[in-house]
Amino acid sequence: MDRHPGEDGLAALWRARRPSVPPLAHTFRSAYADRWVRFHSLPGSKRCPESQEEYAMVIERYNTVLDELFTALDVFVVTMDWSSTPNGHEGFVTPRRQLHPEGMLWWTESVEDDPDPEFHTHTRLYADRRPWRRGCVDDLLLAVADEALVEVFVTDTDLRRIHHPYDGGADVVLSTPGERDRLRGRHFDWLSSHPAGL
Repeated sequence: MDRHPGEDGLAALWRARRPSVPPLAHTFRSAYADRWVRFHSLPGSKRCPESQEEYAMVIERYNTVLDELFTALDVFVVTMDWSSTPNGHEGFVTPRRQLHPEGMLWWTESVEDDPDPEFHTHTRLYADRRPWRRGCVDDLLLAVADEALVEVFVTDTDLRRIHHPYDGGADVVLSTPGERDRLRGRHFDWLSSHPAGL
C-alpha cells in the first residue's frame, strides 16, 4: 500500500468532500457544529497531564474514540507546520518532522492579506495513509498533549469522520448528527459541563 496519498489527490478529495473550509483543524468545530462533539482527556476538564497515570488516561481516552471511529479502516494521519515565509524558513519549531517523517506535503494555506509581509503566515499540512491500529499515533498524541504539536488530525480515507486531538481533549466530527449523538452518549463522562460543550 502506498503510504503517501499524493498532494493533488488528497487536496482534490478534500475540496470535493469538505468544500466549506480548508483542512485546518481549528475550523472544524464551527464548520461542522451539527456533527461535532468534544471529549476531555482528564477529569474535571484538566488540560495538561502531570503524572504517568494521567498520561496513560489521556492516551487511553484518545485511543478509545479513535478505535470506535477507525477500526479495520485505513486512515490519513495529518500534521502541520507553519512559517512566515513561503519557503518554510523562520517557522514555529515543532517535532513534526521527527514524529511524522512519512508525512508528505499535500496542502498549503497562506494568509497574506496584511500589507506587511512579516504578518503573513503559511500553514503546511502533511499526510500519510496507514491502516488504523491502536497505538499507531501515540507519539503524536503525546506531543499534542504536551502542546508540542497542534492541528493534528486523523480521518478515514473517505473523509467522513475526523478526530482532532488537542491539549486537553479531542474534537470529533461524525458523518451524521445521529452518529455524533450515539458516540457522545457512550462517553458521557468525558463531556464538558459547559453549555456549548467546550
